[in-house]
Amino acid sequence: MRLDITDEIKRVYHSNSQIARVITENWVRDKIFCPNCGKEIISFENNRPVADFYCNSCKEEYELKSKNGSLANKIVDGAYSTMIERIESSNNPNFFFLTYNKVSYELKDFLVVPRYIFTKEIIEKRKPLSDTAKRAGWTGCNILINQIPDLGKIFYIKNGIEIEKKQVTEKWRKTNFMKENRDLKSKGWILDVLMCVEKINKKDFTLNEIYKYENILKDKHLQNNNIQAKIRQQLQMLRDKGIIDFTSRGNYRIL
Repeated sequence: MRLDITDEIKRVYHSNSQIARVITENWVRDKIFCPNCGKEIISFENNRPVADFYCNSCKEEYELKSKNGSLANKIVDGAYSTMIERIESSNNPNFFFLTYNKVSYELKDFLVVPRYIFTKEIIEKRKPLSDTAKRAGWTGCNILINQIPDLGKIFYIKNGIEIEKKQVTEKWRKTNFMKENRDLKSKGWILDVLMCVEKINKKDFTLNEIYKYENILKDKHLQNNNIQAKIRQQLQMLRDKGIIDFTSRGNYRIL
């Protein structure tokens, strides 16, 4: 699958970055549906500070991040303070991530991450710009893709292969339980335990296998002195929400 670059775009825009922005935004507007309701999405007016697209049916908003090359572990974003404010607000947008080859304009990956999956831990603070820089002291951030659980990475296209619409909307619905949780601390706990479950890399896993991540979780949650009990609590929540199943004492299965 390729992005469409027309002669008209080449005539109007001259820099490679401008061309890439226009063709990726046009492609998303013309090809992508809202993962929440399945309806079409619409472009916001230019230079809107918060989002790029919205769904006129369910009102979900989306911001597009495009990148030449592979998805890798992180994607460069804007100001760190702005991103943290958005995460903590009630109207932060969902994120589309698109990767492509800048020579062939072949599309590699396209995915959406729901807004309620984001926590502070997923945002990495970059070093401030030097005193000699034009924007001295400005501090940017990176979005740590590798810190987002697979449950929250909903692909439309993966490694150049298109995913069926039904699979996209069903996987989105599977994340809806996170929308109900507005407390960032408790949200962080459930996402951290989910990441541990995914790191085991098996459909069937045991409680003891999760306990092996106890020290990692302790480092992330220094105020909690009963990590194993907290792990069990989060596993119970994931079971209640239909993400995993309890198969027997101390044994679980990813659904």
